Amino acid sequence: MTDDWRRWRDAADTALYGEEGFYRRPEGPAGHFRTSVHASKLFATAVARLLAATARELGTDSVDLVDVGAGRGELLTGVLTALREGAVAPGLTVRAYAVEIAPRPPGLDPAVEWSAELPVGTRGLLFANEWLDNVPTDVAEADAAGVARHVLVRRDGTERLGDPVTGAEAAWLDRWWPLSRPGDRAEIGLPRDKAWARAVASLSGGTAVAVDYAHVRGSRPPFGTLTGFREGREVRPVPDGSCDLTSHVALDACAAAAGGGAEVLDQRTALRELGISGERPPLARASADPVGYVRALASAGEAAELTARGGLGDFGWLRRRVPDREGGYCPA
Repeated sequence: MTDDWRRWRDAADTALYGEEGFYRRPEGPAGHFRTSVHASKLFATAVARLLAATARELGTDSVDLVDVGAGRGELLTGVLTALREGAVAPGLTVRAYAVEIAPRPPGLDPAVEWSAELPVGTRGLLFANEWLDNVPTDVAEADAAGVARHVLVRRDGTERLGDPVTGAEAAWLDRWWPLSRPGDRAEIGLPRDKAWARAVASLSGGTAVAVDYAHVRGSRPPFGTLTGFREGREVRPVPDGSCDLTSHVALDACAAAAGGGAEVLDQRTALRELGISGERPPLARASADPVGYVRALASAGEAAELTARGGLGDFGWLRRRVPDREGGYCPA
């Protein structure tokens, strides 16, 4: 890391993924923020159900599960546990892949293959939970004349405007996030579009899902969303390796980059489709089965958090079915 002026994409890439980067730390993401994976094992159960549904669409009982941005393997561990307990898709054989730049954590299920690169040719479910928001992007700001310029940053977080945005980045802004007034800011999502397109292309058949903080063209925030997180708190974004650097994802742009045929929905809707609703159990059950009622009530509380408005339920789900190249057809 240096004190030179750099574009945000380069600065964030070093701060997050360099040798001393934030995501190299032993505590992992869970040491600093709480995702749906950490909120409840019901999230992993929902992913297990989606994996089973994907296997049925593919007409197979042997399927791949690729977790992109796997953290320390928490989601894969939860999905494999749900499957082994037999509540979801008994008899389903799963080949599990974790894609993560950090070293393999100790104690992880040996059945999980750990790699910094996407496996190619997998057939099944690719799931990327809060991955795209950590794909670094350049930041643009409209100057006093309304010209979109790159925002430059130093290691201490000090910013200034640089050269005008041109070429493919300017075209992306014009299409997906036009800046019309001085001071308007945007994260240029082109690297995320490309990352998502590569992820979708890695599948030989099945379903690809990205779950993230999101916005669409009709409701872009005027000043961007770049921020930092440390130890569970939102902090000023400083590219020195001390905090997470994240910004919301233009999921509609990602969807178009992967060739269309995708849908964007909120987590509340997606989880309800997978049987996670947050509905309280009938009160009559309390007298007939008090222990079962207490368990069901606790489960409903966890489901309510995962689907809550103004919270995790507002996360965007980008869901893309990929035609099966091996046999049969997974509907697009």
